[in-house]
Amino acid sequence: MSANASTEPVPIRFISGGDLHRILTYPACIDVVRKAMVETSRRNVSLPLRHGMHLPGGRGMFGMMYGYLGQPESFGIKLVSLFPGNVAAGLSSHLGLVILYEGKHGKPVAIMDGSVVTAIRTAAASAVATDALARRDASTLAILGTGEQAESHLHAIPVVRPISRIRVWGRNPDHVNRFIDTHGKNTQAAMVPADSVSAAIADADIVCAVTSSPTPILFGKDVRPGTHVNLVGSSFPDRAEADTDLVVRSRYFIDYRESTLAQAGEFLKAKAEGAVTDGHIVGEIGQVLAGNVTGRQTPEEITVYKSLGIAAQDLAAASYVLEVARREGAGQEVSL
Repeated sequence: MSANASTEPVPIRFISGGDLHRILTYPACIDVVRKAMVETSRRNVSLPLRHGMHLPGGRGMFGMMYGYLGQPESFGIKLVSLFPGNVAAGLSSHLGLVILYEGKHGKPVAIMDGSVVTAIRTAAASAVATDALARRDASTLAILGTGEQAESHLHAIPVVRPISRIRVWGRNPDHVNRFIDTHGKNTQAAMVPADSVSAAIADADIVCAVTSSPTPILFGKDVRPGTHVNLVGSSFPDRAEADTDLVVRSRYFIDYRESTLAQAGEFLKAKAEGAVTDGHIVGEIGQVLAGNVTGRQTPEEITVYKSLGIAAQDLAAASYVLEVARREGAGQEVSL
């Protein structure tokens, strides 16, 4: 240590999943993510591509997302393990930490449950896109998948649209029924099971695809005119929840151009097949929110929002949580 180095302790606030659920409500997170997406499209951010490492034996992955956000100024990293088999053990498939730093002196200021931040901010991002792109009278929601993101989207989308009916599809009918039994009492909408994807989306105004499928389960031919689709589950270049036909038929929006061109499986597949070029991307959702790009143009067109998730969303959500936690005295502060 140099002679000029300070030994002043650095206080860090640890914030549990329970406090996160209480503080980071869906309406609050939607507002926070909306602002973060505008900042992203203004490039008041630095967002390197995510990195991942496969663990031996196919057990899972270890990944990291890091970046800088200019407003509110912060930087940090999310470290997360992805173990799909965790669900059977009653654990989240995504377990990790968000470590937040402040921008003035580069001090670490908070550590919080990364799985809760991810679940809420991802669904909030879909809600932001849905609010910007879906028809104003959209009332029927189809959820494809029965995992954590299915639950969080169930809560987030009704914040921005008057959802009266929710159709749920999953590969395992028992999981679908269990999902409805568990969460049906937490929504005012009527929840019903669907025995196929095509049945789930037949009369849907909004579709949220939140599966772990590596190959398409959602096909353009089955999506009716006027539908808004959030493609959320696939976040690797070799995976695609939707087919090329849906990409081609849609007015296609994204969260962040640089990551889309490197990691968005549905778009990269369509591009490799020669069905689209980079010009098929209408714009980032932040550009739509800022009024720089037109969103939905007609009631009949299909809009797609491809969500990969970006560190700016994590940083904005974590900064909001820390602000409230400090004000309320939530969490536990320790010094390094």
